[in-house]
Amino acid sequence: MNGVIDCQPADVKTWIDDGAAVLIDVREDQELLQAKIPGAIHLPLSRFDPNNLPDTGGKRVAFLCAHGIRSQQVGQYLVANGLLDEAYNVTGGIVAWAQAGLPYEQG
Repeated sequence: MNGVIDCQPADVKTWIDDGAAVLIDVREDQELLQAKIPGAIHLPLSRFDPNNLPDTGGKRVAFLCAHGIRSQQVGQYLVANGLLDEAYNVTGGIVAWAQAGLPYEQG
């Protein structure tokens, strides 16, 4: 078990572009109305069900929320319960993603 690994938004974007990772957004529905990342899979924390995790085909699984706290909790839960060997937490969440100048959609 490797645990939850904090990573920078730019690294996650590179992994996604290279086909090496999937991004799961655990923010709530109303938060997506403000900003969302194209291609991210939306699994809100309030309704989170591990059975809805996609088959990643061995890719890294990165989790994102607003600031990196809820996504860290989801990763810890999945690793602690043996559902993932490792999870990646986007440090600073979508706020850090936007501050890094990475693409996202508003509204």
